Amino acid sequence: MSGPSTPARTRATTGGWAILGATVKGVGKKYSQDSCGTLSVAQGRAAVLTVADGHGSAAHFRSDLGSWWAVEEFTACAEGFAREVVRVGDDATGWTGLRAEARRLPQQVAHRWRERALLHDWNSPAHGGLRLPGAVGGGPDLAVYGSTLIGAVLTEHMLFCWQLGDGDIVLVDADGTPRTPLSTGPDMGDETDSLCEPEPWRKMRSHWQPFTTGPPPAVLISTDGLSKSFADHQGFLDFATGVTERAAGQGVPAVQAQLADWLERAAKYSGDDTTFVGALAATAPAEPESAADRSAESAADRAVDCSAEQEAEKGTAW
Repeated sequence: MSGPSTPARTRATTGGWAILGATVKGVGKKYSQDSCGTLSVAQGRAAVLTVADGHGSAAHFRSDLGSWWAVEEFTACAEGFAREVVRVGDDATGWTGLRAEARRLPQQVAHRWRERALLHDWNSPAHGGLRLPGAVGGGPDLAVYGSTLIGAVLTEHMLFCWQLGDGDIVLVDADGTPRTPLSTGPDMGDETDSLCEPEPWRKMRSHWQPFTTGPPPAVLISTDGLSKSFADHQGFLDFATGVTERAAGQGVPAVQAQLADWLERAAKYSGDDTTFVGALAATAPAEPESAADRSAESAADRAVDCSAEQEAEKGTAW
């Protein structure tokens, strides 16, 4: 996992999933407000993915801490859940219990996050010991720690994912079709749901699905700094499919080696911190390289490059 304003660390699977991830600081920013975590569970039979985006404005001046706590607490709660998902496997009689546990997980994460924020503020008051008039019940101003959260638990048999606030989760199907199961459409301004709100679990969106014909080649999660770097949503989806194709053609280590560079280029267009993590079906690179592989190899690069070209055509200032 990655801490505030540190590069992401990844753990390769020894089973059916390979994990990758990277995070980069926005252009001109002193430090990043994004955090991310990846975890391989049960000898690679399950993957836990999470990203969090601290709000970063003056009112949220400790949100780098908030995003890191979101990642830590989600991962702590999701690891045990992932082991249970592996245990149940494709036994449909256990799915009802898993869904009930999945519904409880957001509240568990939110409570643990709040305890971290309260403890930190108690030891180091955000406003020098003064309680702001707008703080709930005259208590600590937890808005200073505000952060979004996206998380997923993935096995060969099913997927569970949760989202609070902006960002994206993309499933790339076997035929290369990208799907965004938790999308609510285009973002409206900079306002977003946050862990710092009262009872934030009530606003957390969730999705689950069994894989009846096998798992998808890739489940990808990113903060909104990545999608905002493209002129339209389709450009972002093209990037997701391009990453998946390159991983299939060259292997995940090759993608991991270049991922930070791709995100750096994307961040130049959005100006925002940019974070991306994913779990991909572990496959060996194709040998020898074919024309199709060479096409896949450049897909992610084309997707990033297209964002600049499309914005130039629209005349949009970045």
